[in-house]
Amino acid sequence: MKHTWIKGLAVASMCTLATTSLADNHEGKELDYRTFKTGGTIEYGNIADSYTADLVMYLAGNQFMVMEELITDFQARNPDIATIYVETIPPGQILKGQILKQGEIEGQKTAQNPDIFASVNLGHLKKLKGKGVMSDYMIYVRNKLELMVAKGNPKGIAGPQDLGRDDLVQSHPNPLTEGIFKFYGSKMLRDMGLYDQVTGGAECKSCWAIDGKTWFTSRHHRETPARIEAGEADVGIVWTTEIVAAVASDRGVEGVAIPAPLNQQQDVGYAIGALSTGRNAFNAMRYLSYLGTPEAQAIYKSYGFLGASEGELKLKPIPASK
Repeated sequence: MKHTWIKGLAVASMCTLATTSLADNHEGKELDYRTFKTGGTIEYGNIADSYTADLVMYLAGNQFMVMEELITDFQARNPDIATIYVETIPPGQILKGQILKQGEIEGQKTAQNPDIFASVNLGHLKKLKGKGVMSDYMIYVRNKLELMVAKGNPKGIAGPQDLGRDDLVQSHPNPLTEGIFKFYGSKMLRDMGLYDQVTGGAECKSCWAIDGKTWFTSRHHRETPARIEAGEADVGIVWTTEIVAAVASDRGVEGVAIPAPLNQQQDVGYAIGALSTGRNAFNAMRYLSYLGTPEAQAIYKSYGFLGASEGELKLKPIPASK
């Protein structure tokens, strides 16, 4: 199934972005802040909507490619929810910089009380439980790690063991705010005995972890494919879903599978819950219920995500931190 970013919808852009294809706009940051309106209009970059929309969701960033189709379907089933603000950036940045501390994005302050928050790390939700603002959660989709390489795989990269090669320039999510590397990519490298060889033990972002060899990104879901296409990197750890999205958009990249259990698919579960401080509790519960439907699960799967089990799709108390 080939996806495009705007499927015939009327678009009212709040920014200068002319199209929504990441193949045309590598920066693509406008795609991280979208307001969906009944009737198919999507506005980009109007961060002030986080204070006023009928449903406000801060979600793990690597879902950015799914949101248009998913929210359009949800809104068609719930047309009374006239405006839905969706933010898709790394959940660690959301938690620390927006929910727990008032922060700014593109010079605009964002609401600290979204209706829904989702992360690839249940520990983030445990912190919200500790603050008394979230009590229940569910796992709604799963994902796995994969290597992104240039189209045609010119370096002949066969699998994760090749990350130990000295002839490769690597681009990986940073270990400070990118959950994919902080919780999963780093574990894979440690399990293989390659962590120090690849990272040099560095912990930084937008930086060379090892000069000229390993680059740590700022927000990985845009930067790694752009660096590979520009010839600035040969390989990077990404989610499988990023490969699917990039190939569907005719990017100059492809994927190299990572075998289980190194791909971490047994551990990567997307946890989501409603905040008690949100303004739209009823709409939040309607959305959480929708995620468990066959229609929502099918949309996620079509973008390369792994579906959640029936048991995972039921709300349950957030476990206490150990």
